[in-house]
Amino acid sequence: MDYKRYIAERIQADGILAEELEEMLAVPPDSSMGDYALPCFKLAKALRKSPVAIAEELSASYPADELISEATALNGYLNFKVNRKGLSRDVIGKILSERERYGATNLGGGKVICLDYSSVNIAKPFHIGHLSTTVLGGALYRIFNFLGYRAVGINHLGDYGTQFGKLISAFTRWGNKETVEKGGIRALNELYVRFHKEAETDPALEDEARAYFKLIEEGDEDCLALFNWFKELTLTEVEKIYKLLGVRFDSYAGESFYQDKMQPVIDELKQKGLLQESQGAQIVDLEEYGMPPCMILKSDGSSLYATRDMAAAIYRKNTYDFDKCLYVVAYQQNLHFKQIFKTLELMGKEWAKDLVHVAYGMVSLEEGAMSTRKGNVVFLEDVIGRCIEKAYTVIDEKNPALENKREVAQKVGVGAVIFGALYNSKIKDIVFSYDKALNFDGETSVYVQYTCARAYSVLNKAKEEGFAAESVPDAEPCTQEFELLKALAQLPETVRAAAEKYEPSFIARFCVDVAQKFNKFYFDCKILQAEEEVKAFRLALTEATLTALTNALSLLGIGIPEKM
Repeated sequence: MDYKRYIAERIQADGILAEELEEMLAVPPDSSMGDYALPCFKLAKALRKSPVAIAEELSASYPADELISEATALNGYLNFKVNRKGLSRDVIGKILSERERYGATNLGGGKVICLDYSSVNIAKPFHIGHLSTTVLGGALYRIFNFLGYRAVGINHLGDYGTQFGKLISAFTRWGNKETVEKGGIRALNELYVRFHKEAETDPALEDEARAYFKLIEEGDEDCLALFNWFKELTLTEVEKIYKLLGVRFDSYAGESFYQDKMQPVIDELKQKGLLQESQGAQIVDLEEYGMPPCMILKSDGSSLYATRDMAAAIYRKNTYDFDKCLYVVAYQQNLHFKQIFKTLELMGKEWAKDLVHVAYGMVSLEEGAMSTRKGNVVFLEDVIGRCIEKAYTVIDEKNPALENKREVAQKVGVGAVIFGALYNSKIKDIVFSYDKALNFDGETSVYVQYTCARAYSVLNKAKEEGFAAESVPDAEPCTQEFELLKALAQLPETVRAAAEKYEPSFIARFCVDVAQKFNKFYFDCKILQAEEEVKAFRLALTEATLTALTNALSLLGIGIPEKM
């Protein structure tokens, strides 16, 4: 049952649509006031009455029934109390019948959502700075599929530009195949760092790098062979990390893919009179819209990110006919995306309104900032590995007899990394802390996973005792049970809101809230020792909790060990 919708459709407010009332309904901070509340202040202007009078009139006309037991007015608010038995029947019944589909809908109706995320750079480290875009994009990919959309995950590889000329120059001068094969991305990164160090005293290296990149563009066989080898090495290594994080892509079309698709964009800009010359460069003037010019071609005729991104957007629309195309990219690129979205709009692409920059804050470690050129980077593989090892140490201390400790440690460690990046609002900068992420008592994935293991333990013991409830008893839930039921009921709405706001943090916070309420219920209420009918109800509630948390965590890309 969607209680907000149900309540809104039964409120008799003249001229106010049920959809508007549903948007206004909220959950009061103090549950003793009610389970839902309608603030009547926003209705005062439309109904030409005071909020207090509106609340009292609506209260008098609202019909109580088996779902909503009462509607009372208080200081301009209309507070609703849910019938406890009705909620219990509805929530547990729905979860246990829908199982892994609880929280899912067909809201999307098969519409396509393109997601551009992770977008690693070829031959450069997959570092901690790539964490947010990778796990945020991966979570949104799962969420949209869960809601009936067809998500298309795109890894817009950074595989174009002078840096590849620099790498070829460095490899030709100081590298060898055996060392790079053995060292992979790290060996390539060392060559890249050395190039920049040497170029400080030998500026001619920069010209050599540009010459090598020109050879790549012209299709030189030897340079292309090296470029493709660098690409193959990179993708082999990053695929291991994607597998660990449970992240997948449907396309790896990177910047080089659009090399032959940029000229039509440039021609169309010229044809529509949008392209202007400025100091030898070709630009689109956006001053009228409060932005600097969008540069399309440099003075030497070479393309830029904007040129390639516009070609990519047009290709994606033609190929996938998306309903929306999301760019999961750090907030430092806000201006870049505003410029290309506006330029596409000026070109007459009415679908430019469906392009969305999902901006996020930066992730750093407590050690401080990084620089690829200087070589002080923190590899994401190392961060995940360290979390898995720390998780193993903690598990080994707490439960040395546990089977499959390595497997459990991997789920816990990987979960800690993902949850650490997704728990706060996406726009916030994050300083990742190993100790905080692996805290069994904090607002962490470890705490939620441990709660799930606790639920598994209860259900397994009941099974060993031969107890199986045929149906959910029609019980009156106590306060702890009712608070847990209300929290569980929020998953469908939470998933929808996470998709609408591009905020997986809503789901992460749902997990912590449910875990906290389940643990209060677990410690305050006897489950296996209760009388038969109460025991059956509480086991059903435990199973419903485990199902909801499993679904929510899986949307974030986090697995659940049965024992910890």
